[in-house]
Amino acid sequence: MSLKHLGYIELPPHKKQGGFDHAAIHRASARLYIAHTSNDALDVIDCATDCYLHSIPNLTGVAGALVSDERNLAFTSNRGENSVGIFSPSDETNLVKIRVGVRPNGLAYDPQRNLLLAANVGDPAISDSFSISIVDVSKRAMIANVAVPGRTRWTIFDEQAEAFFVNIAAPAQIVVVDAKNPTRIARVFEIPVAGPHGLDLDAEQHRLFCACDAKKLIVLDARTGKVLNALYISGVPDVIFFNGARQHLYVAIGDPGVIEVFDTDAMKRIETVATEKGTHTIAFDAERNKVYAFLPQTHRAAIFVD
Repeated sequence: MSLKHLGYIELPPHKKQGGFDHAAIHRASARLYIAHTSNDALDVIDCATDCYLHSIPNLTGVAGALVSDERNLAFTSNRGENSVGIFSPSDETNLVKIRVGVRPNGLAYDPQRNLLLAANVGDPAISDSFSISIVDVSKRAMIANVAVPGRTRWTIFDEQAEAFFVNIAAPAQIVVVDAKNPTRIARVFEIPVAGPHGLDLDAEQHRLFCACDAKKLIVLDARTGKVLNALYISGVPDVIFFNGARQHLYVAIGDPGVIEVFDTDAMKRIETVATEKGTHTIAFDAERNKVYAFLPQTHRAAIFVD
C-alpha cells in the first residue's frame, strides 16, 4: 500500500455551488491554501497539526492557489473577477489584486524574474479571450496578455529551462513560453490524445506529466516534447502532483472519486485509493509526504501519507 489514510479535516460548508479547486502549501509556515470556489475564499490548513485555521474572503470565483517559498509569496486566480491576488503568508491581510485576462485559472511563477503567469480559460462568447497573462509582481502590473490557441488548463514553471508550460485543452497541446521573452509562444508540444488537463514536472529527469481527459497519462521529454510513455487512467483527471522523493505521481479523478498512484520509475499504476465522488483536486506536502484530497460532498479534506 502506498497511501495510508490518516483522517479528515472539517472545512467550512459550501455557501453555493462550486466546491473546491487548486491548492498549494507554504513550507516555512506549513500552511495549506485551498481555493474554496463556492465560498469565494481561500481556506487555510495547518499541515503540522492538520487543523483548519481560517479563511481568506472576498476572492470571487477563486480557482487557483500557488505559493513561492523562494519569495515568501502566495497567489490566487480569481476567475469571477478576472484578477489575481498576491499576498505574503506572513501577512495575509495585505492582499493586492491585479486585473488580468478573462477567467484566470492556472498559475505558474518564475521567482528569479518575479513573473507570474495566469492561464485564462476565457469565454467562447468573447473573441480572443483564450490567453495567458504575464504579471510583473514587483510592479503589481500585467505587462503582457498573449493569445493562445484554445482554453487553458494547468500550467507550471521549469526553473532549469527558464520556461512556462501551459496545457491547452483543444487543440491538444502544451504551449511553451520563454521566461526571458514572455510576450509570445516560443514552442508548441503536440499531445496525441484529447484534453490535456493536469500537469506536473520531474525537474531532475526533465519529464512532463500530462494527465488528459481522454483517460491517458502522457509523459513527455520537457526539452523536446517527445512522448516517452502513455498510460491508461480510470477516469477524467484534474489535479496531479509529482513526489520526487518517492518517485510517485498522484492523479485525482473526480468520477468515481479516486486518487491513482503511479510509480514513475517503473511507469506503472501501483494503487487506486477511494476518496469521494467529485473529488478532483488534491494537494501535496513534500516535507511530510502527505496528500490532501478535498471532498466536495462533505466539505472535508482527507489526509493520506505516502
